[in-house]
Amino acid sequence: MTAMAGQVWVSLISLGGVVLGGMLSYLVQHRTQLSAERAERQRQRDALSEARRAERLALLERFIEVAAEAERSALTRPAEFDDTHPWHIRTQDVMNRLWVAERLVRVQFPLPVHDAARAYFLDLNRTVWEGLPDGESVRDYLEDNRLTFLDTARSVMD
Repeated sequence: MTAMAGQVWVSLISLGGVVLGGMLSYLVQHRTQLSAERAERQRQRDALSEARRAERLALLERFIEVAAEAERSALTRPAEFDDTHPWHIRTQDVMNRLWVAERLVRVQFPLPVHDAARAYFLDLNRTVWEGLPDGESVRDYLEDNRLTFLDTARSVMD
């Protein structure tokens, strides 16, 4: 009977080892799966963040490019023009594109960036359509708001 009791104990200990091993295996697999899911979520967040950053950079490039065109229009503004003048037709297109780009800055960026873009846009718009008094430089007149916009945009891109 002792031999039989010994065999029962060996069987029970063996069964206990199998159960314990199975539980440990389950716990390790479960933790590994959770870790993999967390890593995947982080990878997706990083990818989304990078995509948004790329969108913002593209929008900044678009705004800066069109603003430069608007500045060139202000520099070449004729003393007199009407709605049919080639300068007016070209400039109207540029200013419409700048208006759209400025609105997109509002959608994509925090309000301080939009506020700076808006101030720059309004100065550009005024300079293009109304001109500046004799002796004033377009570049100098726009410099403060241009730099404020660029600095504010850079601060949110870091």
